[in-house]
Formats: sequence, C-alpha cells, structure tokens
Amino acid sequence: MADVNRGNRPLSPHLSIYRPQFTSMTSIFTRITGNALLVSALLVVWWFLAASYSEAYFETANAVITSWFGDIVMTLSLWAVWYHLLAGLRHLYWDSGRGLELETAEKLAYGLIGGSFVLTILTLLVI
Repeated sequence: MADVNRGNRPLSPHLSIYRPQFTSMTSIFTRITGNALLVSALLVVWWFLAASYSEAYFETANAVITSWFGDIVMTLSLWAVWYHLLAGLRHLYWDSGRGLELETAEKLAYGLIGGSFVLTILTLLVI
C-alpha cells in the first residue's frame, strides 16, 4: 500500500535540527584537502614540464611558483599533505576497531588538526 503522507514527513536527520559533529567535519575536510592536493600537484607538474620545454617558459612557471602567491599555495599544500596523512592514519586506527568512542574520536580530531600545524611548521623550519 502506498504511503499517502510521504510528503509530510521530515527528512532524517532533519536539516533544521542537525548539528554537524567535529569528527565528521574533519573527515569531510580530509576529502577537500585530497582534492586540493591534486590541484597543487598539477601546478608542480606544470613547473616540471616548463623546465623541459624551454628556458623562457620555465622562467614564467618559476616566477609563478616562487611568487608570494606560489609560496602561499605551496605552504598550504604542505599543510594539506600533513593533514591528509594524519587523517589517513586516524582512519587506519578506526579500521582496527579502536578509537571509535566519542571522547576518543574527538581527541583524535584535535590531535589531527594540531599535529598537522605542528608538523607543517617543523617542516618549514627544517627546509
């Protein structure tokens, strides 16, 4: 029998009462950083291709990558690499069946964010 009140029922969970969790937002941001890393990888590939094409073309690509804009993009890409790596390790830990309690998962999310910033700063200081 067809449900005649189909249009009157709220969505589950209803958008007006749903509050995103911190751990879900960090997981979504993992996917965003993965896609952003693809874009920055294309910039690096363009730089390598320019080096193989001609000296004048390489100077143009090198000027873009070494400009203030390129420095910002590469620094954010470095942060995204660390964030994405730590998020992957967190998911591997979850796949083992551990760390799934809400309190532990939130601690892992804070560690993910803090660790990615600390590792980025350390990497910049070493380089």
